Amino acid sequence: MERPQIKLNSKLPNIGTTIFTIMSKMAADYNAINLSQGFPDFDCPDDLKKLVSHYINEGRNQYAPMPGLPLLRERISAKIEKLYGHNYNPETEINITAGATQALYTIISAVINSGDEVIIFEPAFDTYLPAIMANGGKPIPIPLSEKDFSIDWDRCKDSITNKTKLIIVNSPHNPTGSVINLADLKNLEEITKDTNILIISDEVYEHIVFDGNRHISISRSGELARRSFIVSSFGKTYHTTGWKIGYCAAPENLMSEFRKIHQFMVFAVNTPIQYAYADFMKNENHYLSLGFFYQKKRDLIINALKDSRFKLNKARGTYFQLLDYSGITDKNDYEFSEFLTKEIGVAVIPLSPFYSSDNKRKLIRICFAKRDEVLIEAAEKLCRV
Repeated sequence: MERPQIKLNSKLPNIGTTIFTIMSKMAADYNAINLSQGFPDFDCPDDLKKLVSHYINEGRNQYAPMPGLPLLRERISAKIEKLYGHNYNPETEINITAGATQALYTIISAVINSGDEVIIFEPAFDTYLPAIMANGGKPIPIPLSEKDFSIDWDRCKDSITNKTKLIIVNSPHNPTGSVINLADLKNLEEITKDTNILIISDEVYEHIVFDGNRHISISRSGELARRSFIVSSFGKTYHTTGWKIGYCAAPENLMSEFRKIHQFMVFAVNTPIQYAYADFMKNENHYLSLGFFYQKKRDLIINALKDSRFKLNKARGTYFQLLDYSGITDKNDYEFSEFLTKEIGVAVIPLSPFYSSDNKRKLIRICFAKRDEVLIEAAEKLCRV
């Protein structure tokens, strides 16, 4: 006789497996080119791998300090000050994390209590919503402009209540490739001044901005920096997404609360890789040239798709490009993504999982962090649609 299952009151009853897992599995099952999940199919720099091996062989294999290796935090602090003009104390205001996703979850866990409202801009990276809900918060989604995915600041202002605790900003933006500008910073300053509203600025693609533009970090504004957690990722910068190391920068009073959660969530992260990153960060050319590196790949895939039936506007940042298929089929984005994977041989991501409610737009996302020959082959397949 089969025993009944143990009953569990789920914190996330309507959340299933992430679309990235689903589409990557489908890509493998149907031997499709995987332009779905956002990771490079090329390796990280050889010198970086040699540094990791060096520190492993040197015996740097025990716990790092809970906030992270001091030298690495010093290098991060120096980079932020040089690029964005804001100084973070590496001892008290920077923390190394097990990837940016852990940083985001830790921040939300540290600051959100039951009933607190969190403003997110949709389409939004799919980590935000479940983290808010799991911590008892209430997501307040605001749609980005249908034309260019810019933020409607008037609507944001109108959505603020006495329960608003947090606003999450993401630039360069996943999945749309849009970026914020200095006017956006001014609007956010105006909306949050004289309030206790906090900000998460998800800047994991900070070095992947195109067409001669510069990344606009929230830390460039002193007014915003004092209420903000800045999150970034070594994985995106150094082609090492599988190493899962990121960081958070925030004023000391906010970082103190962050560390209360972080220390019991992961305590510390990979020691030899932290040493390796600290050394490799001295090579500023790698991250300073990253935008140019990925812009060539963006332009390659756009040029290769120019004779296709897809419509597109160039991504302004990240290594993602949206494709509008409204002139091809009436299928919803899930159905069309499945069709492309199974029948055409290219796995993509539907945009619906980035929304909290039904999404009717005919958009899919592709990742162009792939070898040129892979991008060309994928484009040839997509041009047959």
